[in-house]
Amino acid sequence: MNDTSEYIVETENLAYAFGTHSVLKSLSLKIPRGKVVAILGPSGCGKTTLLQLIGGQVEPAAGSVRVNGRVVHEMDNDELYGMRRKMGMMFQVSGLFTDMTVYDNIAFAIREHTQLPEAVIRELVLMKLQVVGLRNARHLLPAELSGGMMRRVALARAIAMDPMLAMYDEPFAGLDPISLNQIAVLIRELNDALGTTSIVVSYDLSASLKLADYVYAIANGTVAGQGTPEEMLASDDPFLKQFFHALADGPIQFHFPAKPFKLDLGWPAA
Repeated sequence: MNDTSEYIVETENLAYAFGTHSVLKSLSLKIPRGKVVAILGPSGCGKTTLLQLIGGQVEPAAGSVRVNGRVVHEMDNDELYGMRRKMGMMFQVSGLFTDMTVYDNIAFAIREHTQLPEAVIRELVLMKLQVVGLRNARHLLPAELSGGMMRRVALARAIAMDPMLAMYDEPFAGLDPISLNQIAVLIRELNDALGTTSIVVSYDLSASLKLADYVYAIANGTVAGQGTPEEMLASDDPFLKQFFHALADGPIQFHFPAKPFKLDLGWPAA
């Protein structure tokens, strides 16, 4: 797990499906070390599934995912566990332990993976909570937090172990404008200060484009475009132009593929 190549994550011809519904089809991308990379695309295009494949939560139907030069789905349980210890994950729905306080949610991974004394763990937890502005909320349970506060606790937990790879699934969801800006700045500063690599999946185009060094846009199960934020905004590609400028007309359809509405209602097709 000590590969020093230019890219920390590489996917090649990656495919994944839920039953008969194909989500990813021949997806190939590379995540460079030390950078913040945004994965953007319409709802249901497979962004969260890609993070699950990188973390080894699910296995691909075809193709491969490499992390630090190792194929994830070829690892045994011990190797996979070791890889995950070097990852931080902020889940789309926060994923906090509901019967643990904010403090214990942050401390959990540190206690699980290290032999540090509680006095040191306390300092680390308070440092992470201070960064997200919730140090004095450490005794609260998740049910006592607002949605935005839960997102901030989830971020603090994701960076608790100073991971080599941090993955953020919708880190800006439910945040007010001030908190959103602070969290975006935090992700950027932590990435640069710790030498971490960050993958950000988000619907917030404005925040993601300001934050990211490089952008991948996903559509129809594959990479629809890639480049710097400036390149993506300036693209004349119909899909990229519609998506990045929120245009009503273009190849991205609002409706999930279906037969004509009249047929579902039982009306004559003509």
